[in-house]
Amino acid sequence: MDKVYVGIDVGSVSTNVVAIDENNKVVSKQYIRTNGQPLESVKSGIRSLESDLRRKHKVSGVGVTGSGRQLIGVMVGADVVKNEITAHATATVNYVPEANTIFEIGGQDSKIIFLNNGLITDFAMNTVCAAGTGSFLDHQSERLGIPIQEFGEYALRANRKVRIAGRCTVFAESDMISKQQFGYSKEEIINGLCEALVRNYINNLGRGKKLSPPYVFQGGVAANVGIKAAFERELGEKVMIPEYYDVMGALGAAILSREYIQFNGAVTKFRGFEAADIEFTPSSFECTGCSNVCEVIKVQINGEVAAMWGDKCSKWANGVTNI
Repeated sequence: MDKVYVGIDVGSVSTNVVAIDENNKVVSKQYIRTNGQPLESVKSGIRSLESDLRRKHKVSGVGVTGSGRQLIGVMVGADVVKNEITAHATATVNYVPEANTIFEIGGQDSKIIFLNNGLITDFAMNTVCAAGTGSFLDHQSERLGIPIQEFGEYALRANRKVRIAGRCTVFAESDMISKQQFGYSKEEIINGLCEALVRNYINNLGRGKKLSPPYVFQGGVAANVGIKAAFERELGEKVMIPEYYDVMGALGAAILSREYIQFNGAVTKFRGFEAADIEFTPSSFECTGCSNVCEVIKVQINGEVAAMWGDKCSKWANGVTNI
């Protein structure tokens, strides 16, 4: 059987599962809505992956990333657990090696990553302001009664420019209502929203930093042609969107797992596709052993403690023998 390496990116909006071969060619791609249930979405992704591979491929390495990476790493038996910045940059360097600046906008957060000769030189993240993320557009599309899939096309049909206050979702909504009352069309208001998101993104994440082309735009929002056009107008440069723009985090995790396994001659810790059927129970408690009062995360698999983390002194983490 041919070897494949699996990457899992667990986010608040979507869970992405990707399998690549030894040449980084994508063999399988799963995009699943998380819906507040990351464990169940990963299990669904693993089952779909097993069906996709049809026993013709052997999983030889697994990498995980995203906001739920520690929990999912324990669940599936990951060989590599990496942060989103490293995972996204790794995928971009492999698929768009000439890139200097990465724009990544997801449903609940956004990132900007600066590269020089394939190495990360700087980055910034936004995890608190919705006005610079996909949820901002989702909410406005619902208010306007337009499917989010059509949002970008509406923006491209705008005949006039209208400036929407985009520093905050509350102000944006108020400004939208005012502009509608002034007689601006939905197309013009949507284009203004796209431009507002891009301004917010660049002002928050790019402030004080030098943005250099080539630019790469990835994350779920990269599907919105209105946002891409707004970036290009703001920057005066073309913005590239990679083929697998929506699963770049998972792709990066898969590549990192392949590199780790091959470099170290290691055997994967992957629990197998049976991981989708494992009884997996996370919980937490406060350790009162010292004044730090750390919140310790405990993960049990089939009733056995498999991992603990969160304690600064590693008292609990070091006391676990992974099953």
